[in-house]
This record gives sequence, structure tokens and C-alpha cells, in this order.
Amino acid sequence: MLCSRLVTKTLRPFLELTSRSASTEASADNWVPKRWGDLVNEKEKISRWTQLNEKVFEPLKEGEEPRPAYVCHEKRDFWYSFKKLYIVSCLVRGLPVDEAVKQLNFVRSKGAKIVKETILEAQELAIKQHNVEFKSNLWVAESFPEKAYCLKATRRHARARLAMINLQHCHYMVRLEEGPPPKHYYYYRRPRSPQELLDEWLVELRSRKIINSL
Repeated sequence: MLCSRLVTKTLRPFLELTSRSASTEASADNWVPKRWGDLVNEKEKISRWTQLNEKVFEPLKEGEEPRPAYVCHEKRDFWYSFKKLYIVSCLVRGLPVDEAVKQLNFVRSKGAKIVKETILEAQELAIKQHNVEFKSNLWVAESFPEKAYCLKATRRHARARLAMINLQHCHYMVRLEEGPPPKHYYYYRRPRSPQELLDEWLVELRSRKIINSL
């Protein structure tokens, strides 16, 4: 009796998932993609992120700066922790491609290997399909992970006990852009003038609040 109760308790999430999937199939026609990793064309495996490569811009007007070439690439559906991958993806933001690959060679993790392979694949696509002249004249403009599907599994313990485990899968998105990288990738890390520092200090002083006052 105890073993049967444990089995039904552990298998209950699987039964709920199957019932939910059956109810959601009817509303599949009304589904709208919300994330960059969501597929637009399931047969050709084209997502919203890779669809940005097919975007056509308006012709440049006189006096406008030339628009730099870019390429969006991704690696889909691999089993890895989202939090660990986020740390590695933040490491290469704003770096040239060669420097990003050098930094990832010193990181001993599965996420660093995935990010490195994706960047090198995007570099080849930029030369072959997007008319980039020099492969070293690229920098990492965007780099971020996204959560994919999560598989449920069980782990056996002593005395006929079972535990649920989650096998989280992820996508990794990267965008390479032609040209030199900016001096300061993050806006809040830029060098600020004395006037800007004074204005921020005044805003902090004026936003103070006295507790239990009128």
C-alpha cells in the first residue's frame, strides 16, 4: 500500500502534464510566440531570433552613417542550468570575437564550450551569408540565454521512495555586429562628468523620506 501511494504521488505531475497538453492542443491555432526562442516555422526550425537575419531595412539617406552588418545565431535545446549559462553569457558581452574566444578558453565549464561554439558558428555565417569582409572585425553585441522545456524525471531513494527532478533545457542567443566595440558596453559604467554626479546626488537627497512623518 505504501509503495503504491508513493508511485501515484510521484506520477501525479505526469498525469497533469498529459491532461494539460491535450487541452492546449485545441488552442494551438491561437498561440502567439512571446520569446526570442519560440519557433515561427517548426519545419525549418526558424525562431524569432534567427528571423532577424532576414529583416530588410530602408535605404540610407544622404548624410546618414552606414549601418553595420550583424548576424543573429542560436543554439537550441541543450540540457544545462540557466543560471550557470547566464554567468558565462555576461562574460563575453561587448568583447571582440577573438578576445571572447580567448576568455572562454580559460573557463572550464560546459556552458563556456557551448557559448564558444555558438560564437564561432555565428562568425562563419557572417562571412558566408552576410558579406562581412574580415572575420576578426566583429564584436559581441548581445549574448543571453533563454529557458526551454523542462523534463520531469524520478530519482530512486532508499525504502522504495521516489523524488522528482527537473531536467531544465536552455537556448543560447548571440548577435555579432561588424566594427569596433564600444568603450563602455553598459550605460551605468560610463565615466560621468562632475555635473552629472552632482545632479544624481541632489536627486538622492530630495528623494529621502522621513519615516512616520506627515
